[in-house]
Amino acid sequence: MTVSFAVRGDYIQLDQLLKATGLTGTGGEAHAAVEAGLVKVDGRLESRKRAKLRPGQAVEFAGQRVELVAMEGHGG
Repeated sequence: MTVSFAVRGDYIQLDQLLKATGLTGTGGEAHAAVEAGLVKVDGRLESRKRAKLRPGQAVEFAGQRVELVAMEGHGG
C-alpha cells in the first residue's frame, strides 16, 4: 500500500516520519527498525535514523510505501 505524506518545511527526519505515519508507535521503535535494516529510502537500505528526507523521496517499511510530497502553500 502506498500513502502520501506532506512534508512541512524542507525535510523530515526518517525516525520522525515513521512515527508520524504510524508505521512505528514510538521513536524507539523507529530507531530499532532502522538499525535492524528494515527501512528503505528510494529502494536502498537506510542506516541513518535521522536521515533528512525531502519531497520526491519514498520510504518503504513493513510492506508500506510512503511517498513524500511538498505541503501545499509552503514556501517563500
